[in-house]
Amino acid sequence: MRSRLPSVIAAVTAAAALIAPTAATPASASAAAFAPGASGLGDPYFPLAGNGGYDARHYDLSLDYTPASRTVAATSVMRARATQGLSRFNLDYSGPEITSVTVDGRGARFARDGQELVITPARPIRRGAEFTVKVAYAGELGAIEDGALGRYGWIPTGDGAVVMSQPDGARSFYPVNDHPRDKAAYRVTITVPAGLTALASGEPVGKVRTAKGRSTAVWASREPMASYLLTVAIGKFAVKESWRDGLLNISAVDPALHSGDGGLHDTTAEVTAWAADRFGMYPFSSIGGIVDDAKVEYALETQNRPVYDTGLPSTGLIVHEMAHQWFGNSVSPASWKEIWLNEGFATYAEWLWEETHGGDTAQETFDRYYARPESHAMWHAPLPGDPGRDDMFAGSVYTRGAMTVHALRLTLGDEAFGELLHEWATRHRHRTAATGDLIALASKRAGRDLTPLFTAWLHTDGKPASP
Repeated sequence: MRSRLPSVIAAVTAAAALIAPTAATPASASAAAFAPGASGLGDPYFPLAGNGGYDARHYDLSLDYTPASRTVAATSVMRARATQGLSRFNLDYSGPEITSVTVDGRGARFARDGQELVITPARPIRRGAEFTVKVAYAGELGAIEDGALGRYGWIPTGDGAVVMSQPDGARSFYPVNDHPRDKAAYRVTITVPAGLTALASGEPVGKVRTAKGRSTAVWASREPMASYLLTVAIGKFAVKESWRDGLLNISAVDPALHSGDGGLHDTTAEVTAWAADRFGMYPFSSIGGIVDDAKVEYALETQNRPVYDTGLPSTGLIVHEMAHQWFGNSVSPASWKEIWLNEGFATYAEWLWEETHGGDTAQETFDRYYARPESHAMWHAPLPGDPGRDDMFAGSVYTRGAMTVHALRLTLGDEAFGELLHEWATRHRHRTAATGDLIALASKRAGRDLTPLFTAWLHTDGKPASP
């Protein structure tokens, strides 16, 4: 997840994700077959994040943004499948005024209730039916401000904007089922004043078009993406493009911040190749990175190309954010209390990089942290297995999470541990997983129940016994 900072491709289609409108509901259908979809997925930290009753398949966003006024004129089209009979359903949304909503081309009633957009279609939607929701909206965009989590979502910058949405900030700029459990494909059309560059997750579709003083770029992601991982970056950028191992590499740096990329472009490619040897095939179609002046003091592993705030990233930070493409982006947490699965593995990837590039071994790094006395805060709350909403990004989630991974390595042995890394990333590719899934997989490889190991390192106050 978030990392604190140390101070052309052919048109991508989303045809497989495109969903046809649902057929009219039969007049004979019983009203009892339809009910409102849930207003949240019951995440223990963000109970209103996500929504029940449907599975989003594809989002088609059109954003016409003017940085000077921070205003947008936008439409969002979501194609989804109903998982129950729906009399109405919700989307997560905290953005500007909505001007219209249609469901399968018919006008729909809508109301806003806090971060919820409640939509009542003209006709109820049958279970299993595929349907399309189009929302038009316009007004000023801004970040979500949270005392514990900081600024996230749509973040205006000096010459544009950048999106860093973890954990539930996608709702700041489009209506969405805003939880990792409901991944979807994306197409994003971005129109900005001529002279500015617009980038996003995924790959570019066609060439940038310019007309009447405005430029339009289209980006698409054919692989599933959790909503918090979608980025949009608008501003003046020095952009590099190249190919390596069949992957398009696109990096962009704000020239007002840095005159070069500090090795970002080439190091990202090198790190990706190294990680693929250890974690399995890279799960997406492109790589890269974006350096912009977000003023949030963290980096974020947005899909395909992470966003680095202000500073050119160190190699260790690039390793961390690119490891997230496997651990967090492809294999996403089933709930936000499982955030250690993102951060523990990504931090441990940094240890592995050092171990294989002439630095300390992972054991030496582990020993250095383990030498901390029992009184050290790392051994006490917040505990990485359930740190609490406001401490999701506490240092213990990263460090003690990585120590848990190393304890598992010592338990399994290097060969079985290496196989587990591959299997974990492959078995849950483009899906979500929980700690229980990892315990089951590790226990199977060990030939015994490893629950006590994970309990001691993730959930027990105090310094665990040395593994």
